[in-house]
Amino acid sequence: MRREVHVLSDKVKSEIQQLKARYPHPNSALLPALALAQKEHGWLSPEVLEEVAEVMELSPAQVGSVASFYTMFNRRPVGKYLIQVCTNVACSLLGAEHLVEHLKQKLGIGVGETTPDGRFTLLEVECLGSCGTAPVMQINDTYYENLTAEKVDQILAELRSR
Repeated sequence: MRREVHVLSDKVKSEIQQLKARYPHPNSALLPALALAQKEHGWLSPEVLEEVAEVMELSPAQVGSVASFYTMFNRRPVGKYLIQVCTNVACSLLGAEHLVEHLKQKLGIGVGETTPDGRFTLLEVECLGSCGTAPVMQINDTYYENLTAEKVDQILAELRSR
């Protein structure tokens, strides 16, 4: 028996119901449903996952397994700006590890950490699928390509000025 949880807004629950109605099986709508839930909360807490499962009429284990498989879903709170640096082969060959070290120094945090002001979270990711423009990082929904330490400094300055 599931306990009743109420963390999603009525608007998001309605949007998830609409997504679910478009597909013959709720599993097919799970990725966009999780994206909606994350957009509302910034991350997918156990309570959010449980409510998504309830709305989708899926088991919490099914929903949790999908949320934990994809790196685009945050399983813990992140900063206002989630910086994900690709460290796969192409990015590594073109200096991604150097950029990660540069970001660690500039932000004063390690990989997997969030700045004390809650503005930046730094992660390394396996692949951002943009090998032709390596090295690459993604900040929230925006890609930054052909990076150098100087470009990273400009991007951080722009984000800090917002």
